[in-house]
Amino acid sequence: MSHTSHLPAISQAVMRSSGPADDHYPHWHHAPLTGLMNDPNGFIQFAGQYHLFYQWNPLACDHTFKCWGHWSSLDLIHWRHEPIALLPDEEYDRNGCYSGSAVEQDGILKLCYTGNVKFADGSRTAWQCIAMQNADSTFSKQGPVLPLPEGYTGHVRDPKVWRHNDRWYMVLGAQDLQHCGKVLLFSSGDLQQWNFHGEIAGHGLNSLEDVGYMWECPDLFPLDNKHVLICCPQGLPRESHRFLNTYPVVWTQGHFDYANTAFEHGPLHELDSGFEFYAPQTMLSEDGRRLLVGWMGVPDGEEMQQPTCEHGWLHQMTCLRELSWRNGTLYQHPLRELTSLRGEAHHWQGNTLPLAPTELSFDIAPGSEMMLDFAGALTLAVNGNGIQLTRQSLLSDEIHHRYWNGAVRSLQILIDRSSVEIFINDGEGVMSSRFFPSYPGQLTFSGATPVAFRCWPLQPCMLE
Repeated sequence: MSHTSHLPAISQAVMRSSGPADDHYPHWHHAPLTGLMNDPNGFIQFAGQYHLFYQWNPLACDHTFKCWGHWSSLDLIHWRHEPIALLPDEEYDRNGCYSGSAVEQDGILKLCYTGNVKFADGSRTAWQCIAMQNADSTFSKQGPVLPLPEGYTGHVRDPKVWRHNDRWYMVLGAQDLQHCGKVLLFSSGDLQQWNFHGEIAGHGLNSLEDVGYMWECPDLFPLDNKHVLICCPQGLPRESHRFLNTYPVVWTQGHFDYANTAFEHGPLHELDSGFEFYAPQTMLSEDGRRLLVGWMGVPDGEEMQQPTCEHGWLHQMTCLRELSWRNGTLYQHPLRELTSLRGEAHHWQGNTLPLAPTELSFDIAPGSEMMLDFAGALTLAVNGNGIQLTRQSLLSDEIHHRYWNGAVRSLQILIDRSSVEIFINDGEGVMSSRFFPSYPGQLTFSGATPVAFRCWPLQPCMLE
């Protein structure tokens, strides 16, 4: 089954795209020109250039077709569209080139991805596959390197691959035959032959019980002499103020023992407490920073009701973030290069601002209560318990909330045309959300006056 015949239709869809003319289309975030975009893939710095691949259905705002789109950049700010990297045009990936990562091997950029195959009886299988970059920057598939491991359902996917000393290592998200979510570990000397080292996280491991039926998009990496695992457990029970999204994203910290291929870790923490955040991926830059980008969406939520579908596009990425380990926990901070998007700084004046791509920064006095209203489409309330985000369902009159609990000392808020990312206490917490206001609109403050308030307009300069 070949999908190469889709290329003319994809080209026509991109040429017809009206997405960038939509009032809700981002000015400075990554977003698809047309169709549906979801997980970031293959985030890497290679030969002095940054690459960010992504799950993309350019043909429709749905999940029926999955290829790998591709952006590149020299500075993490100015990005350009590259040709599609992977199409589902082989028998082993006929139902989608699913998520994965990118590595450099012997000076060649290689993509590690899941080939998804579905059968007529409703069953499925998955192949872990490799593709390599050609001299003309296109990619050629080298085929499957790992079949479905014994003891697991067809839900095994999302290879995150890295090199340590003289071996390659890979973590995979998986579901065992008892329908429990797991993270699997493999190693290889050549990216072709892989040894299975067992399960390192998930149900029944490290004192975790009842933690979901499938763990997606695992990412294991060192940070400040520790190891952090980020993962997306599907079916994790909701709590009163945590794990409220259809599928949340969690992180856990511990020690990975390469000699014994074992990972001992602590409890699960929510990585982002907003309405939209999923499938993040990290990379190590040449200057030593651990960078993260996530999909500002959630599968199986209200995504198909978002008004951008009427304009032929759906979803965006988060801003790029830097990770650090401070005060005994994981911090996220906006990529430092993003300050180059700032226009002239303004200070506090009145209680309203035009709703536009903007960065806000201010301190909050202990015990203060305040509210920000984003043109009636989203509200952010700060009180002694922390932060509550509120917005109305896109399906009904139901009101939804998200929470971050703790003492709020400072906020850094990055606003785009239909998204907001709230960094709490210099990155101790983050809340990422989409919202869909009518333009022109106002950002309205009420309650305590912010302290040390600064505001910068943000310049559009993302994709070429």
